[in-house]
Amino acid sequence: MNRLYINQDYCKGCLICVDVCPKHAIGASDRLNSKGYILPDEIDMSECSGCMLCEMVCPDFAIAVETDEEAYRHGGET
Repeated sequence: MNRLYINQDYCKGCLICVDVCPKHAIGASDRLNSKGYILPDEIDMSECSGCMLCEMVCPDFAIAVETDEEAYRHGGET
């Protein structure tokens, strides 16, 4: 399954990543970072297609997606 990584120190809570996810695999969480910004979180990563739109549109480079294929290449479990 694809994995979502959020750099909490970089995220400013704009949630553009949530808006662009075509599969609604991520959403707003109830967690805040140290600056008081709402963080995105995994909702249902089994729905994630690995399109990486969330990663591409993040203005703060705070989000990354590791696809099943990348995990396999790097010796991770799928």
